[in-house]
Amino acid sequence: MRHRQNPTLPPAPAPAEPLVPPAGDPADQEREAGVAHLFELHYSSMLRLAVLLGADDPENVVAEAYYQIYRKWRRLRDVAAAEAYLRSTVCNLTRMRIRHLQVARRHEEKTPDETVVSAEHAALLRDDQRVLIDALQQLPPRQREALVLRHWLGLKEGEIAAAMGISGGSVKTHTARGIAALTQAMEARR
Repeated sequence: MRHRQNPTLPPAPAPAEPLVPPAGDPADQEREAGVAHLFELHYSSMLRLAVLLGADDPENVVAEAYYQIYRKWRRLRDVAAAEAYLRSTVCNLTRMRIRHLQVARRHEEKTPDETVVSAEHAALLRDDQRVLIDALQQLPPRQREALVLRHWLGLKEGEIAAAMGISGGSVKTHTARGIAALTQAMEARR
């Protein structure tokens, strides 16, 4: 079905020139032409695929897939298999982004519903937090650092050891002593 052009609208713009002029190398020209042809043929179906797979930003997923195939064009053994490679890349990128979003959502700070919490409970909680922070500040620097890295940033023992420049055993010692001191300070308060 052909659409007639509306006489009141200006004619469609001419195709844009490529952003990067093709280099003199025939392999570069072949890559430019191949990716452009692949884009013309499969962009909309790749976009649909990303949407159906649940990508939150399907345009970016497809753009990244085309970028990856552009970079790896010379290493493709079979240029005819480029569509399959592109499809696989869209699937993998979508899967990675969904996984990333799930992890990010799991680690979002959950704020308590202020309307449900009583004023007394909120005051006691703030008071406990203040006491805990004061007790944390009273700890020796290594114990405080180990506890903050472990419980605030969620680092593992090896990561803490690397960040502090100490052994894993020292991390365990500083963490255990810090927890014991904080527990004692909180118990003394009650």
